[in-house]
Amino acid sequence: MKAPEIKDLINFIASSGLQEVDVETAEIKLHIKRNIDQAAASSFRSEIPTSMPVAAPAPVAAPVATEAPAVETPAAAPAPAPAAAEAPVAEDTSNYIEIKSPMIGTFYTSPNPDSPVFVEVGDTVKKGDTVCIVEAMKLFNEIESEVSGKIVKILVENASPVEYDQPLFLVDPA
Repeated sequence: MKAPEIKDLINFIASSGLQEVDVETAEIKLHIKRNIDQAAASSFRSEIPTSMPVAAPAPVAAPVATEAPAVETPAAAPAPAPAAAEAPVAEDTSNYIEIKSPMIGTFYTSPNPDSPVFVEVGDTVKKGDTVCIVEAMKLFNEIESEVSGKIVKILVENASPVEYDQPLFLVDPA
């Protein structure tokens, strides 16, 4: 990669709004990181030609605008209410054990569409019982429960993609 190509890449990244980029080729390893603080953002705005849209610096100004009304207006009252509603859910799930996906794939609740589901909310499972299937690379892997208890919640929809270590079920071991 030649110096003009690197300069063009840096200019492209600056105009795209990206904050950090890593580029690695056989001959060069390049790490570009931008750090725009409020002072730099205001000086950046003054350098923008008037014919250019002002959409690029708007995201920098938006968080400042949203912080002030949230503190001063009564509209901030509804924001704590959802947070308060989520807090008991987090506390309730603290005594539950999660059954997590051991791999990336597609989550299925039954072996095929015509079969009944492996488990439903309220079912009791024992360690080693099959609770679902995760399809990965055309292989259907039966996922077994690592704990005994009662299924409290199924956290994933049928036929949805799942990530490695993503919680699939909540189990009450009591």
